[in-house]
Amino acid sequence: RLIRFVLGPEGQVVPDLAGKLPGRGVWLTAERSLVEIAEKKRLFSRGFKTQAAVPQGLADLLERLSADRLIQIIALARKAGEAVTGFEKVRSRLSEPQTAVLVEAADGAADGRAKLVRLAEHLPRIAILTGQELGLAFGRSFAIHAALDKGGLADRALGEATRLSGLRAGQAASGTADIELAGPGELAGPGRTALTGTQDDHGPYGPRQDSA
Repeated sequence: RLIRFVLGPEGQVVPDLAGKLPGRGVWLTAERSLVEIAEKKRLFSRGFKTQAAVPQGLADLLERLSADRLIQIIALARKAGEAVTGFEKVRSRLSEPQTAVLVEAADGAADGRAKLVRLAEHLPRIAILTGQELGLAFGRSFAIHAALDKGGLADRALGEATRLSGLRAGQAASGTADIELAGPGELAGPGRTALTGTQDDHGPYGPRQDSA
């Protein structure tokens, strides 16, 4: 549930949700409230150990980027024949052993969603995208129900949905506004933003990973 950032050539903070951009990286917990605090307290400059310019509305930008990534992952699953949409198709697919994830539009009708949820009590569920967003993954204007087959794309969808839920919910991670800089190897826990930077395997100093 972390997001990586790098510094651009002009010293601007660049989100790297795929974790593949070159250069020194810092990691930040994917929680809207903590992103806003990190921006306010200039923790990016502390993490990079140099002046870092943060894009205006960073939390909104991260939400859009994360939603776009989730839509793209589901679209890849569709193209690979690992995703279906439509109530009847999803209901049929839920009885098959290869099905791994139920996807429901957050703004879909409650009764239709509840029927499929009862059939998928054993499966993880994604319910963070709107019907319009889910529809984009299937090349249509709107979609309410979808199912993903087992495999790497389903795993990636679950991971991205977890990040998006923290950015979209707007809920504080804890009752305190204090943020600790995580040391090497530390992960972010409740009430902590992991914001730490080391040279990683994309940087010029050999095969090392960012601290997270």
